[in-house]
Amino acid sequence: MAQELGEFFELLPPMQRTGANWYMGTADAVYQNIYSIGSEQPKHMIILSGDHIYKMNYSRMLAYHKETGADVTLAALPIPPEDVSRFGVVEVGQKGEVLGFQEKPASTSFRSPFNPEAVDASMGIYIFNTETLLKALIADAEDPDSRHDFGHDILPKMLGKKKMMAYSFVDENKQQALYWRDVGTLDAYYDANMDLCAVSPVFNLYDKNWPIRTRVRQYPPAKFVFAEPGRSGMAVDSVITAGVIISGATVSNCVVSQDVRINSYSAVDASIVFSHVNIGRHCRIRRAIIDRHVHIPEGTVIGYDPVEDKRRYFVTPSGLTIVTRDASLFENPVDPDFQQRY
Repeated sequence: MAQELGEFFELLPPMQRTGANWYMGTADAVYQNIYSIGSEQPKHMIILSGDHIYKMNYSRMLAYHKETGADVTLAALPIPPEDVSRFGVVEVGQKGEVLGFQEKPASTSFRSPFNPEAVDASMGIYIFNTETLLKALIADAEDPDSRHDFGHDILPKMLGKKKMMAYSFVDENKQQALYWRDVGTLDAYYDANMDLCAVSPVFNLYDKNWPIRTRVRQYPPAKFVFAEPGRSGMAVDSVITAGVIISGATVSNCVVSQDVRINSYSAVDASIVFSHVNIGRHCRIRRAIIDRHVHIPEGTVIGYDPVEDKRRYFVTPSGLTIVTRDASLFENPVDPDFQQRY
């Protein structure tokens, strides 16, 4: 993918590269990789969050950054004033200059100069002149009182000292509402996946002019088998990937990853199933996230009894059940050869 685009990726696993501490904040995470930045010597740095979902052409934002002569540019999108407690919000001047920050305030007097009924929220997308960024990171690393965070520390300390501009988010998703999701919690991650199952999903995966590039493993096509009364292999309102076998089971409102088998007489509803999962016969599962390489025994029930679910699994405040590989699935042993029978 990167070669096709004339680009490359270098994955830098977290390491204690500058001291005895792991990453202590978003700014420290970049600081600990400062030597990798120096080896490439870029003129500009784009800082992104790994748990956000949106479609954006960064070249447009970079062009704006250069045209305005900014030292740092942050992306912003309008939100209703009643939602400000969930976001970092910015005060933006008539010419797009950033005048102030507030981090998740209960309320704010800030209003967007482009829409007086909205507030500009920071998207956690920043473009820095590299020299400006490196100096700020070094100063922040030497500050014992810093939280080493871009939103809390780096940007507020630059306010009034560096030219800081706000870039209005241009959504490439081609839907009526701007699409940007922070999926930093399990419930938010679940909701974003469920968005994909809608008849007209708010996040468009099917736009040929803006393809979603990912790693595709080689598996056979998905297969749906048996069409008997009470034993029909079918999936509705769901996203089903390669290598899936739905064998006499019913799947609805689900995202099912690669190499999953769901066996006869089972029903899975409103769930996310990761890859390499085997769900035995006569299972009933709803509102769950099932981790990869989990084998669920015959007759397992998940998502119907909150008390039992909390005893065996992690359950979020909204009632979403998380089934991991170390969950107590085998407290009531079944035939140890059950996997061979499916």
